Formats: sequence, structure tokens, C-alpha cells
Amino acid sequence: MNISRMVRCSLFALLLLAIPASSLAGVFVQVGFAPPALPVYSQPACPGDGYIWTPGYWAYGPVGYYWVPGTWVLAPEPGFLWTPGYWGWGGGFYAWHPGYWGPHVGFYGGINYGYGYFGAGYAGGYWSGRTFYYNRSVNNVTVTNVHIYNKTVNNVTENRVSFNGGRGGVNMRPTHEQETAERERHIQPTEMQSHHENAARENRDLWASNNHGRPAIAATARPADFHGRDVVPAREGGAMNRPAENRAENRDNRGMNREDNRGMNREVPRPNNERGNMERPAQRQDNNRGGSLENRGHENRAPENRAQENRRPESRGENVNRPNNSHPDNSRQHENGTRQEKREKGDNGHKPH
Repeated sequence: MNISRMVRCSLFALLLLAIPASSLAGVFVQVGFAPPALPVYSQPACPGDGYIWTPGYWAYGPVGYYWVPGTWVLAPEPGFLWTPGYWGWGGGFYAWHPGYWGPHVGFYGGINYGYGYFGAGYAGGYWSGRTFYYNRSVNNVTVTNVHIYNKTVNNVTENRVSFNGGRGGVNMRPTHEQETAERERHIQPTEMQSHHENAARENRDLWASNNHGRPAIAATARPADFHGRDVVPAREGGAMNRPAENRAENRDNRGMNREDNRGMNREVPRPNNERGNMERPAQRQDNNRGGSLENRGHENRAPENRAQENRRPESRGENVNRPNNSHPDNSRQHENGTRQEKREKGDNGHKPH
């Protein structure tokens, strides 16, 4: 039993040795929506010999997406080049594939990071023994104690998409040479690179939720140096992405809110209706001359009020429900008037009050 267990452990160890080092690093981050597009920025000047340009990228943490500025990093050993990390779509989410150092540049999703990383390989320079030669047509190299050369690179249409696969992503698969580079000996990001990414995560100006895809620190000459004179802001920001399920949920909520508001508006009286339903003071019919300006305005407009003012003083105190005014049939007004005169004559000539 112990022998069979040892055999299984040996086979497992051989399997681990066959897996590329980048896979050993693992895919630690999985996100349900794509990162923002890559911002546009200028490359700061190379600080010295042996520095390799590492392009900026969108990382993800508890604060959401945040920008890790591009920077110059000393190679961990001569002959090693940097393969940038990239976001790739698969299994219903976006997964981060970390970058690494190696003798050749491997697959980085076909992402056009610029400055030599145009989707495949690296056109910014090459190693010759222990000396690195910088392509001046690609890199911003102003120091004199470095080896330079000029080779024009045809960068086809600039693509700022920051992820591979999925809707709107870069549609590119690794070549045979890139797959071979995956199986070579690799070195994980240096300590300075890890410190650089951690410092970016703590900087609120680099959070996508605050900079909306346009970071104020897009690149810097040295890792984690966010306050020096060589800090470069983004010239143009990248488009922001949102979770698809959140957008659908927001649309449903907006529809529900519209229905709820309609129902509430049907039951709650509007301001105009409220003003129309307010009780107004009754007009004084016994003394219209002494009323307010509003009542005097009504006196000038209402013919019946003017008629009441022209009657005898005692008639102004009568109720408006007179026989002549209350009866709807105007054809019987003469008959009602005759009966009224008879009652007045039979009551000692005094009208009833």
C-alpha cells in the first residue's frame, strides 16, 4: 500500500513539472464583467540601462477595477523579457492570467498594450548576451549610457480593448511559438512589481470608480513612484463596463418604479386639484360694499350682486331663496307675483321678514 502511494505521489510530481510556471501561479481573480478599455498615455523616459518596459493594466481587488500604471522595471536577470498579464473570457467570467519573466515573450491575449507590446511578441528591444538593445523608434530613451537602435514597427490599427474573448474582446489564440514559450522556465513578478501593484490598489485616484477609466497616474518612470516629476497622466480614458445582470436589473427596477409612480400619482391629488378643492370664504351678500377687494371685484363682475345693492335696505337682508328665483319654471312668475301681493295686503300692508 505504501508503494502504490509513493507511485501516485511521483506521478503527481511529474505532472506538476509538466505544467507551465504561469499556470502554477494560478488564476486568482475571476470577475463577472469586463475591465475598462486601456487609457491612452505617453511613455516616461527610461531611467537607465537594463530596465524593461512593463505596460499598465487593469487589476481587480476589493475596490473593483484599478489601474496599475506602466513603469520601467529592472529585469530579474539578463536575457529575460516580460510577458504582460491579460484578462481572458471563459466559463462565464473574466479571469486574470498573470504576467511573468522568461527568455521569450509568450501569449498575452493579443492585447495591444503599446510601446512594443502590439499583441504578439515584443518589438521594443532584444538581449545580446548581457546587454539589452533598445529600439528607439518604440521606446522613450534619452540617456546616453545605453545601447540603442532604430527599427520602424508597423503598428496596425490601435486597439484599446483590454481583454481576450467574449463579447467585444480580442479574438486571438496562442501560436505554436507562444505555446512553446509557455513551457519555458519562468520567473514570477519581482518584488518591486508586487509593491508597485499594491501601491496602486491603495491609491484612490487609480480606482476605476473614481477616475472613470482615465487615471491621473497612467505611467511612471520607476515602480511605485506616484509623486515624482516623471509621472504621466492619461491623455484619454477608456470606456467603462458594467455587469450585464446589473444593467438588466436596473431596467427592471426602472420599469417597476414607473408603474409604482403611476399608481401613486393616480391616488395622490395634484397641486392644481388641491388648490381647486380649497374652501374659499363665502361671499357676504348682506354687505357687499364693505367686503374685501376680492369681493368688490366680484361685485363689479356679478350682475345679481349689483341688483341686490339697488334694492331697498330691507331687501338686502332677504335670503336668496326667493320664490321668483328658486322656481325653475319662468312661465309661472306672474302667478307667483299676484299671490305674493295678496298676502302682503292681507297682512296690514307689511311684507314678511
